[in-house]
Amino acid sequence: MPSVSHQPHGVRADGPGSRYKWVALSNTTLGMLMATVNSSIMLIALPDIFRGIGVDPLQPGNTTLLLWLLMGYLVVTAVLVVSFGRLGDMFGRVRMFNLGFAIFALFSILLSATWLHGTAAAWWLIGMRILQAVGGAMLMANSSAILTDAFPANERGLALGLNQVAGIAGSFIGLVLGGLLGPVDWRLVFLVSVPFGVLGTVWSYLKLQERGIQKPATLDWWGNVTFAVGLIAILVGITYGIQPYGGHTMGWTSPLVLSLIFGGLAVLIAFCVIETRVAEPMFRLSLFRIRPFTAGNLASLLSGLGRGGLMFILIIWLQGIYLPIHGYSFERTPLWAGIAMLPLTIGFLIAGPASGWLSDRFGARPFATGGMVVAAASFVLLELLPVNFEYWQFALILLMNGIGMGLFASPNRAGIMNSLPPDQRGVGAGMSATFQNSAMVLSIGIFFTLIILGLASSLPSTLNHGLVAQGVPAADAARLAALPPVSIMFAALLGYNPIQTLLGPALAKLPASHAAYLTGHTFFPSLISAPFQQGLDIAFDFAIAACLVAALASLLRGRRYVHDEHAAVVPSEKKAASAGHDLEGSQGRVLRVGDPAAVGGDLAQRR
Repeated sequence: MPSVSHQPHGVRADGPGSRYKWVALSNTTLGMLMATVNSSIMLIALPDIFRGIGVDPLQPGNTTLLLWLLMGYLVVTAVLVVSFGRLGDMFGRVRMFNLGFAIFALFSILLSATWLHGTAAAWWLIGMRILQAVGGAMLMANSSAILTDAFPANERGLALGLNQVAGIAGSFIGLVLGGLLGPVDWRLVFLVSVPFGVLGTVWSYLKLQERGIQKPATLDWWGNVTFAVGLIAILVGITYGIQPYGGHTMGWTSPLVLSLIFGGLAVLIAFCVIETRVAEPMFRLSLFRIRPFTAGNLASLLSGLGRGGLMFILIIWLQGIYLPIHGYSFERTPLWAGIAMLPLTIGFLIAGPASGWLSDRFGARPFATGGMVVAAASFVLLELLPVNFEYWQFALILLMNGIGMGLFASPNRAGIMNSLPPDQRGVGAGMSATFQNSAMVLSIGIFFTLIILGLASSLPSTLNHGLVAQGVPAADAARLAALPPVSIMFAALLGYNPIQTLLGPALAKLPASHAAYLTGHTFFPSLISAPFQQGLDIAFDFAIAACLVAALASLLRGRRYVHDEHAAVVPSEKKAASAGHDLEGSQGRVLRVGDPAAVGGDLAQRR
């Protein structure tokens, strides 16, 4: 039998307290913000970090370091959130959340305290980031469940909306923070999390209360191991698929990549079989019988595919083309790229809380579906922009995209969490976070691949002709043109001057005027604009398709459904049935007692 955890003195067991719910909201929102800010803060600060530890990320063999510093955190959080959500259901969500804050703060300190230099320092940072992500996964897995326990059903949309928007906005706030702190001292990029981590640890320990149902159970070891091995293999395969292999532009044909991806899929199939046969499964496949849960997670996965790689592509667009053309030095472009993307965050902050509040009254479907349609329309407008655009047009489209994503995120998360039984909110939230975080990694792989395929079709010949025309020896021009496009993309992503970095000593052989032009603000952006536009169009077409399919999935979620209300109405309906009354829906159909989708739809219609 599930056991309700002990309620502190003065707290009613039959409903959330009016003050406590705001304490829970502010604390969990701080945790989500801290976890997601750190998922992106390194993206803009990477040049300063690599300079600080003395590593050139563009040297052969160092691309792996760059990718793992970028992707390691996302991979670990995607893999662990389900396990930590399940552990929260078993041993207490607040307990796991507290531990997450403490782990996050500890490894933030260790990230900044490295005494190593060179490649050893880079691997130290990768290891500490992976362990920091363990704390981040604990925070992500349990914050939604804690809020669902604390807020009544008619206020969860607003609460989960604020929490969700803080999480998504944090990934963009991290860009600006990284750009501001990195040039001052690269260690500040990690130290900035420490005071918030310590505050959150103490605050959550003193103020958060275990209000959920704890259900003691045995740990599903086989499920945990097969899930972790399978998902890690796939996500690592995607990470290495972005890199060149042999004479190929990318690594998707590499035996290692193919073995990781298909081997990972095989292990995940075995995991699904295991989960249907164990008494206490980690991954509650039975939850997918709840239509709002399944449709919400499918929509979340697809929206993540459309949104996840967008941040990287926009940064490359801004840093590699737009900002240099408008007079910004390559060294200054990382910070200004983060600032230029602020309208996206503003859109989230405007639409997220409002749509969450409205979804409490009208249900998740109209807002989540409409949000995906708005996001798809914004990608259409981005595709129509010229590479050298007018900034006000770009800013308005980003604002529109943020509003669309904000309209979707809050109601969708509330719809998912409202559909879950109280004793399975932790694992359900973890499953949802796994879909979202895995979509981020998968989206980055897809977007990078599409952009690189677009570049590979015309960039080598364009680059070779442009360099030879400026007096670069044919051998040096051919060498640079033969480099994989990913090297040029990473140079732009890191805020390096790609031609100066990749041409190197050959510049000294050229007349000063030619060398100055090649390394100036206009040569590289003008050269790459047309090939980049081709890849950009393909990537945006994919994002449009993903958002439209997400809108369709959201539309199929059904009307407003709250599990608590369903659980409360079933006994009375059973009683009515035993008295000889038929249970009929508002459309004249007979409802099966215990059918979540049917009873949930009937409840919505009665309102």
